[in-house]
Amino acid sequence: MIGFWLIGGAATAAAAILILWRARLAADRPAEADVTGAAELAELDRLRERGLIDADAHAEARAEAGRRLLRTDPEHAEMRAVRSDRPLLLAGVVATAVVTLGVYVVTGSPGRADQPFAQRVTEWSGQIDQLDAPRLAAVAERAAGERPQDPEAQAFLGRARLEAGDPLGSASAFRRSLTLRPNHAETWGRLGEALVLANDGAIGGDAEAAFSRALEIDPTAQPPRFFLGQAALERGDRDRAAELWRPLIEGLPDDDPRRAPLLAALESGA
Repeated sequence: MIGFWLIGGAATAAAAILILWRARLAADRPAEADVTGAAELAELDRLRERGLIDADAHAEARAEAGRRLLRTDPEHAEMRAVRSDRPLLLAGVVATAVVTLGVYVVTGSPGRADQPFAQRVTEWSGQIDQLDAPRLAAVAERAAGERPQDPEAQAFLGRARLEAGDPLGSASAFRRSLTLRPNHAETWGRLGEALVLANDGAIGGDAEAAFSRALEIDPTAQPPRFFLGQAALERGDRDRAAELWRPLIEGLPDDDPRRAPLLAALESGA
């Protein structure tokens, strides 16, 4: 918690310094311009007093200098406004920090000590139905570590990691489960799916081998049959794809939205 406040305070201070520094630079520029203009007019007056320019030339030069100052006056006015707004800028930074602190005090838990990760995982274990995918994966990892010889615990970890977007970690967990339970068709199929996701959607040799093993154990397994048919189509083997997909298509109702794409893919060969 102390680290949080240190980081927050440092960020606020850095923002205030940056804003004030930029405001100072902008505010100093018009002052320099005003000094330059005043010096030019004073020099013209000195030349006139010393008789180095006549009255008409003096009047024309002052008029030209005045016109230049008038042309730049809106910009100078804007810059002077920036200079006068510096207290408001600082007040805005301070107000932002105060409001942020107030929101945290109301909605956060400022008096609560930091919880070690293991303690949080313990709390999550009692809230399985309410966890998002990353937290569920953390709970599953603990369970798998506590029961390394339980194939179901390893498979659960594989499913949780897959949901959390970690296909490589998922595949590793499924492989551990299969060393304990080598003839489990669903786990072979899940391993194949994890390998496909890890390969950016491409059905590589390892994934195809996993799907083939799943279908060998359970000929009715649908996901392995689908992926193997897709791999066959990608190789241009339409007959093999039809052999794999026909049972899937025949098992779908006529109005099932998955039926038409499968038939179209078989007809087009892609």
